Amino acid sequence: MLRWLLVFSALGLGAWGDAPWEETQDKLRSELLQYALSNISQLIEKVRPVLNDVSTMVSHKEWGAEEVGCSTQLARPVDFLVTHHIPGLECHNQTTCGQRLRELRAYHMHNNSWCGLAYNFLVGDDGRVYEGVGWDIQGLHTQGYNNVSLGLAFFGTKEGHSPSPAALSAMEGLIFHAMLKGHLSPMFVQPLLVKGENCLAPKQKARPKKACPTIVLRPAWKARETHCPKLSLPAKYVIIIQTAGRTCHMSDECHQLVQDIQSLFMDRYSTCDTRYNFLVGQDGVIYEGVGWNVQGSHTDGYNDIALGIAFMGTFSGVSPNAAALQAAQDLIECAVDKGYLTPSYLLVGQKDVVNTLSPGQALYDIIKSWPHFKH
Repeated sequence: MLRWLLVFSALGLGAWGDAPWEETQDKLRSELLQYALSNISQLIEKVRPVLNDVSTMVSHKEWGAEEVGCSTQLARPVDFLVTHHIPGLECHNQTTCGQRLRELRAYHMHNNSWCGLAYNFLVGDDGRVYEGVGWDIQGLHTQGYNNVSLGLAFFGTKEGHSPSPAALSAMEGLIFHAMLKGHLSPMFVQPLLVKGENCLAPKQKARPKKACPTIVLRPAWKARETHCPKLSLPAKYVIIIQTAGRTCHMSDECHQLVQDIQSLFMDRYSTCDTRYNFLVGQDGVIYEGVGWNVQGSHTDGYNDIALGIAFMGTFSGVSPNAAALQAAQDLIECAVDKGYLTPSYLLVGQKDVVNTLSPGQALYDIIKSWPHFKH
């Protein structure tokens, strides 16, 4: 992710039990805005040559796509920016890059049955900007974001290599141009997303499937009946959370705590249900929250595409016990094996995507070593 883009990242809501952060919201935004303004002149000078070139970018007709194919309109300015990196399409000049894009477009249309190339614009390793579906048409790059975002992609690099300096500069110029021309909100958000383009990625070796952990279902802990929105499966993220407050070590104690958490959210905060897909007790048992098929309300911007796994308790100084940690890892493996979670999922702490202390530093230090962790 380009460092200067982080200036415009959105702030999120903290987990239950964290100190309210609304008091500092205006101050934080003010500081971010001052930072942006203090660096804006330097940024303009840096990307000015590229801005001049954006108006003469390589159109889809010039690289060989006679028509866009897609027609769903994109309302602007959009509030989100999604950037992908497509491996395996090495090219260093306009002729070769055009050929690679034609191959990618054919893959998207014939293998995925899409209406055309998935992205609004693409940047080659030759430093040129290539038009995909353009400014005014929705791409098909990221489920859940196509109608509210611009989808941009780097391509042309060797497998395992970063984009060239020319490509990085071109991407900066393209994004700044999008803001200046009203296509992209100046306060846009870059969500942390799973790589969406894996058509050329090597296949992963199959691993032996492991038995799923014991899950205490909702009727067993006497959950209240609710009707909440469905989750888009398979989920793309696992978000590790702490509930804050008290924890539990015995079965009866944990049953009562899960009930109390559900009642707190529904009665005091008017949420649809408990915020979490699953909860983990210090008894080493998984408790079904809203479950596999229902959206939680744990993390704004991710509820429809993420599984929220909450450890019951506060873990800023003391981590969960070994039984709880193992149960959570077994649950994640189970989710992949059962098709509830994509094998290329990202695992993050809640504080990686919103402004919160959750999941607590002690727990966070542990999950950093877990598979698929992404800071």
